[in-house]
Amino acid sequence: MLRISNSVELGDWEIELNPIRAQGAGGQNVNKVASAIHLRFDINRSSLPPFYKERLLALGDQRITQDGVVIIKAQRFRTQEHNREDALARLRELIREAVKQRRARKPTKPTRSAKRKRVDAKTRKGKTKALRGKVTE
Repeated sequence: MLRISNSVELGDWEIELNPIRAQGAGGQNVNKVASAIHLRFDINRSSLPPFYKERLLALGDQRITQDGVVIIKAQRFRTQEHNREDALARLRELIREAVKQRRARKPTKPTRSAKRKRVDAKTRKGKTKALRGKVTE
């Protein structure tokens, strides 16, 4: 059971966790032990509320496939249990970030002094560049 918020929980049947061998350099242990975790979570088949599903599918995250499956590979730790917890925590954080309400951006205009500074800087730069021309004798 993965608790996302007070009202939203995911059942164990919705999350597929497969142990795999971790990549990268290691010692004698890395070639024998499947300590990394490969997490798969199908957004469309899940029991998430429709709002959550829409927001997750609208995300442009590289961990979400075109079919709507979240794939997370956790291999940060040496033990399988730590990697399992890490993968579940990353899934929880991904879902929470997707449904977080963003504040609307209020467009602002530059102040009069900011405009004047910008134009002054442009004229100074233009004068500097004008001096770089060929020297005539």
